[in-house]
Amino acid sequence: MEQGRERKMLFVYNPKAGKAQIKNKLFDILDIFTKGGYLVTAYPTQGKGDALRMVRDREEDYELVVCSGGDGTLDEVVTGIIKSPFSTPVGYIPAGSTNDFGGSLALPKNMKRAAQTILNGHDFACDVGAFNEDVFVYIAAFGLFTEVSYGTDQEVKNVLGHMAYLLEGVKSLPNIRSYHMKVISGDRQIEDDFIFGMVTNSSSVGGFKRITGKHVKLDDGEFEVTLIKKPRNPLELNNIMVSLLNRDIDTNEMYCFKTASIRLESEDEVSWTLDGEFGGSHRAVEIRNMCKGINIRVGK
Repeated sequence: MEQGRERKMLFVYNPKAGKAQIKNKLFDILDIFTKGGYLVTAYPTQGKGDALRMVRDREEDYELVVCSGGDGTLDEVVTGIIKSPFSTPVGYIPAGSTNDFGGSLALPKNMKRAAQTILNGHDFACDVGAFNEDVFVYIAAFGLFTEVSYGTDQEVKNVLGHMAYLLEGVKSLPNIRSYHMKVISGDRQIEDDFIFGMVTNSSSVGGFKRITGKHVKLDDGEFEVTLIKKPRNPLELNNIMVSLLNRDIDTNEMYCFKTASIRLESEDEVSWTLDGEFGGSHRAVEIRNMCKGINIRVGK
């Protein structure tokens, strides 16, 4: 490569994600990017919000922003891009315990191959979610199982992988809480009691594929919405669990539909999770699809 032709890359990584597996791959990844003609600024995150601030405040001359970590790290990086005054393509090297979104994009699980994909792939214009004043990449959810993702100890996540979400959630079943909500989406208005709700742009959640429905497209300007009604008896609760495990989500116990925007209102504050991280407690939530709002580097 000619002198002075190096392009600048910002590489933000979570050194603790997954089983801290990037520790043994970091030099190889940096070597791949350097041989690919990039001058790399590598930044290991030091805590929550770090990746967001680093990316939001980056210089405009970075041609590519790459992140490595779990879905929470990706969420912060994408939020930083959206909240900055200019856009930059994002590369993603999954290194978390579940990596739902990396799977939806068919990114390699092997970290060195994922780095090569970033060099040799193409940019895919992907939908992103606006959640009140916040941003999420692939899921906003409340209720059953959602507290598990940000409440489960990192070591448990590392050992059990996506089963940690299910196992911790099952412990909560005897004390299921429901939320009375009014839901408005286009001409659709629903008022009911729900134990769980998710607005997604992903082919898997918690490591379970197809749980968001069939024919999911990540760039169609629409979310997949699943709202699970409060079971009136143990049989209905059992039907819900069987439906989820069998990926048969369109049942009498659930509302399932696609939408570009949705508003959810409740009398009491409801805790939400955005991409597996705590998204605050809210009485009213406006969720809007930012169609093709971010460019993500994927394979050919």
